[in-house]
Amino acid sequence: MILRKAISSDVSKLFALEQELFSVENFPLSRASFAYHVKNNLLYIAEIDGKTAGYALALIKRTHAKIYSIGVSEVFRGKKIASKLLETLLHELSLNFKKITLEVRTDNENAITLYKKFNFTIQKIEKAFYRDGCDAYIMEFQS
Repeated sequence: MILRKAISSDVSKLFALEQELFSVENFPLSRASFAYHVKNNLLYIAEIDGKTAGYALALIKRTHAKIYSIGVSEVFRGKKIASKLLETLLHELSLNFKKITLEVRTDNENAITLYKKFNFTIQKIEKAFYRDGCDAYIMEFQS
């Protein structure tokens, strides 16, 4: 597996993966959003045998970092790709930020388990956060 920062030529591959993974209820990113994030935020891509296996995106503001999205293609699940992407993001973000946050669907048990494994804690619940009415946990990591 190759794990690297995304570049402009990755935008179409990232957008295609996003369409595979996220329905409209989960606020999928557009092609233009990926183009913006490649240039302005922290976006890693995981590749296996030349295929896009997953990605992780963190939004960076002056005093705050937020993990916005982690996605792994169904074809490549079970290979610890999400863990490696998250570990890479946390390592880089922890150099400059004491607190890192994220939102996760309360019914996404796999993601919640992963985040807890990396010492994220639930701070609060946002009611009806997603378009389908699902609540979200606001989770936080302290470095």
